Amino acid sequence: MRAILFDCDGTIADSFGLICEVMRRAFLAHGLAEPGDAATRAIIGLSLEEAMARLHPAGAADEHTALAERYRAAFRAARQDVAFRETLFEGMEDLVRRLAARDDVAVGLVTGKSRRGVAAIVESHGLDGIFLAVRTADDCPSKPHPAMVLECCSQLGCDASQALVIGDAVFDVAMARSAGAEAIGVSWGASTPAELLALGARAVAGDVGELERLIGDWLAAGSIASERRSAAG
Repeated sequence: MRAILFDCDGTIADSFGLICEVMRRAFLAHGLAEPGDAATRAIIGLSLEEAMARLHPAGAADEHTALAERYRAAFRAARQDVAFRETLFEGMEDLVRRLAARDDVAVGLVTGKSRRGVAAIVESHGLDGIFLAVRTADDCPSKPHPAMVLECCSQLGCDASQALVIGDAVFDVAMARSAGAEAIGVSWGASTPAELLALGARAVAGDVGELERLIGDWLAAGSIASERRSAAG
């Protein structure tokens, strides 16, 4: 069994508009100047406390915690507004469903979202049963720490060397490589293809069709390697 572990925001879910608006509201509610969208996009994928530390480096740890709580409250309020419903990038739902239907692949989720945020995405898009292992900011240290990948692999019964992380941010690639897994980047998220490749991404997909082909290449390469090991044995 091999594992394919997806990031959520910026990879599966088109959450950028929602995240930037909620971050703006959280900073204003705390009496701080709002961060620009570019700065907010650059921290997507990190846990909230780590994100706040980067966006407000002059603040102390307790202020970062307070900002994170304001963000959570603002996010819950914004989710009630249909204008801010998180949508999925076109083609990604079909792709994860096709992968989940395979007998040789286990699909997981490694995300800086909270458990509550993941539950909302899964419920609103009918993705129950798709992700067999899920690790969030509530469960593990922030990316790029390898814990999310390692814990998902342990749950799924495979070694990290048999795992592939799909993500849009440099944090996803760095997490995968530090865990001993491979990574494929997507070009429609937070980081540029050059940034993802520089961190060690195997490749970067320009669209969902290319992503599916790249995943197929990774699976085929693993099968060839297994056959060669069996022949050598």
